[in-house]
Amino acid sequence: MLRGRIEEFSDDGLGVLVVGGKRIHVPFAYPGDVIMVRDMKKRFGRLIARDFKLFDASPIRTTPKCQHFGKCGACLWQGLEYGEGLKFKAELFERITGISAPIKGSPRIWGFRNVSNFIVTTEGIGLKEYGSPSKVVNLSECPLFSRRTPEYLRALKDFLSETGLRPWNLKGKAGDVHYLQIREGKFTGEVMVNLIAHTKPPEEVVEALRDYFSFADSLYWSVKRDERDDPRGNPEFIGGNPFLSERIGDVTYLIHPYSFFQTNSYALPILLKAVENFTNGEKVLDLYSGVGTFGVYLAKRGFNVEGIEINPFAVEMANKNAELNGVRARFHVGRAEEIRIGDYDTVIVDPPRKGLKEAGELLVKSGVERLLYVSCNPRAFKLDYENHLRKAYRVEEAVLVDMFPHTPHVEAVIKLVR
Repeated sequence: MLRGRIEEFSDDGLGVLVVGGKRIHVPFAYPGDVIMVRDMKKRFGRLIARDFKLFDASPIRTTPKCQHFGKCGACLWQGLEYGEGLKFKAELFERITGISAPIKGSPRIWGFRNVSNFIVTTEGIGLKEYGSPSKVVNLSECPLFSRRTPEYLRALKDFLSETGLRPWNLKGKAGDVHYLQIREGKFTGEVMVNLIAHTKPPEEVVEALRDYFSFADSLYWSVKRDERDDPRGNPEFIGGNPFLSERIGDVTYLIHPYSFFQTNSYALPILLKAVENFTNGEKVLDLYSGVGTFGVYLAKRGFNVEGIEINPFAVEMANKNAELNGVRARFHVGRAEEIRIGDYDTVIVDPPRKGLKEAGELLVKSGVERLLYVSCNPRAFKLDYENHLRKAYRVEEAVLVDMFPHTPHVEAVIKLVR
């Protein structure tokens, strides 16, 4: 057993204990905590504490709201004062990227998530334990997602009980139902339910799903053809409205089960405003455009927008969103790595967590004067900048928006100019 004081956070938000010549990363521990590590493991070249005892709590600690805190992997920082967490997020971002940027907090820090993927297993129904791919926290609540979480989980359990459908066995790779995805329109009150299963349902099972989830405004059944542990499948519309609608300021968005949409509806207006403030000129290219979150918003403000997105469902939604909001924006299916970047005043990129990679070189070779890089992964930005973007661009300004309260993650909008 090793005892000492947590002095700092690692880049990924774990408390760091240095004692006995060892550097131990401790989840759910914060600078100022005095702890004793009782068990640890080696993972990816570093020591991770699996169990620790708190002897003296840091003054920046607070009482967590969720009874599952400390096991569930969804929120490492729920035991940390929110304002302190904001400061640490800005510090970690600067440590990783070298960029000092102001941070804007989320207007709501509870019930802010508009989507949650509950894994349905023989071990329980809920979310994964921190650091464990095969252990599940059997949830009874989730204050980050919704006050209605108990209602959603109860409906699922009753549905499984009546139909006899089997939860997924993580170790045996067998079963029927693997995930329950719930989306909420925080400003519209709408609910979308998407059951992700390994079998196509007979009509009596579909009827049971409609009965138990009668509160859903939109209902889908997705058939999963592989054994990968992710909430993906081929969606089949079951009932209600085919799309969920969400209202962000003066823009209405339609959302499909498998189209990306920012997870915090309450902080999204702050993010959109930051992008607007950094956008210059008339012609805007929205790469990785999703359902048109940035593109439609900017078009509403008079910009001429074109978007590129690899997901055809998302492109369909983006064009519907442009039409619904009466704006001049066009979205096309395409790979960011393969398109020819034409004459644009500003290009916005919101890449997946792996970053731009090859698309970065296309931007360097383009004539675009202004590039806005939106990302929740500062390491990916750093690699993209050092490997590609710095050949043609310099960082002029940045702003951070806390889209993910109670976690170490933060969304950045970085303005680069040629």
